[in-house]
Formats: sequence, C-alpha cells, structure tokens
Amino acid sequence: MRIQILGAGKMGSFFADVLSFQHEVAIYDPDSQRLRFTYNCIRMSQPEEIRSFQPEILLNAATIQHTISAFNTTLPYLPAACILSDIASVKTDLKAFYENSGHPYVSTHPMFGPTFASLNNLSMESAIIISESNHLGKIFFKDLYHSLKLNIVEYTFEEHDETIAYSLSIPFASTLVFAAMMKHQEAPGTTFKKHLNIARGLLAEDDYLLTEILFNPRTPGQLEAIRRELAHLLDIIQSKDTTEMKNFLLKIRKNIN
Repeated sequence: MRIQILGAGKMGSFFADVLSFQHEVAIYDPDSQRLRFTYNCIRMSQPEEIRSFQPEILLNAATIQHTISAFNTTLPYLPAACILSDIASVKTDLKAFYENSGHPYVSTHPMFGPTFASLNNLSMESAIIISESNHLGKIFFKDLYHSLKLNIVEYTFEEHDETIAYSLSIPFASTLVFAAMMKHQEAPGTTFKKHLNIARGLLAEDDYLLTEILFNPRTPGQLEAIRRELAHLLDIIQSKDTTEMKNFLLKIRKNIN
C-alpha cells in the first residue's frame, strides 16, 4: 500500500520507519532539514510531489497546531479515494473537517509519545481508534497497532476528548503545579526525583501541544475535581484527623487498584 506521511517529526519518522517494512512510504515536510534522518522512504519537501505518488492513505503527523493546515495544503494533490488519517491527541474541529473533506477518513490516537515510551517495546501502551472512521481505514490501523502489541480501544470523537481530558489533563496539570512550586533541593528524596524527571519530560514537549490538551473544553471540570480533593486533604491535615486520613488513603488505594 502507498502511504503518505505528513511531518518528519518524532512521530512521523517513527511511523515512516514502522510502515516502510511492508508498504511503500513517502514522507513530506516543508523543512527539508528534518528529512535528513528518515530512511527507507521517499522524501518530499514540496506538496506537488505528492500527486505523482498517488497515496492510498495519508497519515498526518504534523503538530496539533498545523494538523488541519497540513491537510489543506495537500488535499489538491490527493486521489479522491485516498483515506485521510491523523494521530492528533486533541480531536477538536477534526470531525467537522473530515465530514467536509470529501475523503474517507480514519482518526486514531497512539497513547504514547517519544518522550516517555520505549518505542522498541510498546506492549504496555494503548491506542484509540475513532469509531466513526472508515471501515477499511480502521482495519488498517487495527492491524498496524496489533503488530506493535498495543491495547486498542474504540471511542467516538466525543468520548475520545472526554478521555483525554481525564487521562492527560489531570497528570499534565498536576505535574505543572509541582514544577511551579519547584526550588533547589540539596538532598532530594526518591519520590521527589521521580516527579522531577516526569516534569522535565513533560516540559520538553511542544508548548502548543501542552496548551491544546489543557485547553480541551472538558479540562476545567477535571481541574475542579483536583481542587476539591486538595481542599479535602488540606482540611484533614490542618485538623490532624487521623481517622479521616485513613479513610482518604483507603479510598485512593482502591482507586489505583
């Protein structure tokens, strides 16, 4: 199958490498310098080059900020039957875009990134496939994600963004608050160092990615829940209520188990 990838960043290069073993792959990036470290694929730095490649699937791996604009740049050069796809972590506006594109589409979200995940072993990671997607597109990505040993879940666009508000916004916000309180430690404890490593990894991500995830319309509700739990914990600590502290710890142990 001929697969066109948009964006030669970390994820675009990862998918180009994975797919090139069984498919004919081309990767387009307007910054030709980013194409230097891509292998086993056709490199393109001009969108017009896509026309002659005649892709059957176009995988958009551009950053969230540029996902829709990257689609719009390449649409004039795609065959009518080409399946559009994205791996964006926030799907805001994508459903409406796809429905007006005139192309079949499949939207997925690999729930891992190059910062924390071991790309050589993804058996503990997951991927979401949007249920409204084209049937053939879903089959393609199910086969791909199964080959990577990923746990696969299907959500609607709406369910996806609700899940992301919970599974990404909460740890992102908690980590940012931890980092906001940061000060130099001469002898940091083990837990502190683990949190610090997480914070450094998170802050190495693209600012626009962090912003878009936190600006998910469902994020404020999750942050309100954090604020309520913090207020409850503060009350327990201030009142030195041993019984309520035991109840609180019992509740959260049940949550994580």
